[in-house]
Amino acid sequence: MIAKKIIKTEAEWKSQLSEEAYFVCRQKGTETPFSGKYYKYRENGIYSYICCGNELFSSENKYDSGSDWPSFFKVIRNEAIEEQEDNSYNMKRIEIIYKKCSAHLGHVFQNGSKPKGHRYCVS
Repeated sequence: MIAKKIIKTEAEWKSQLSEEAYFVCRQKGTETPFSGKYYKYRENGIYSYICCGNELFSSENKYDSGSDWPSFFKVIRNEAIEEQEDNSYNMKRIEIIYKKCSAHLGHVFQNGSKPKGHRYCVS
């Protein structure tokens, strides 16, 4: 179960996050393709969320999807995220949102690797 929701003002989020992290997490932005810190990162470990430090993905579930961003085929805890239809930029996608702090993570696509068949594309 997800712990109590984190509620902060936009000013608090801005003071906590870098300009780019604020843009991605709080304004539903996207990192520039091929530029993110974790795009080519290959170390073993756990990927925690920048807004609250909670664990989201394991390096065991990370793979090179051929996209421009880090991709995972499994979330550590499914109940930690929610999916929401996103029709921005004239595209039909499914946005993934971290429930605890209502922040944008990226999108999930149904063209991922086996065994799951979907890919979490994380900004």
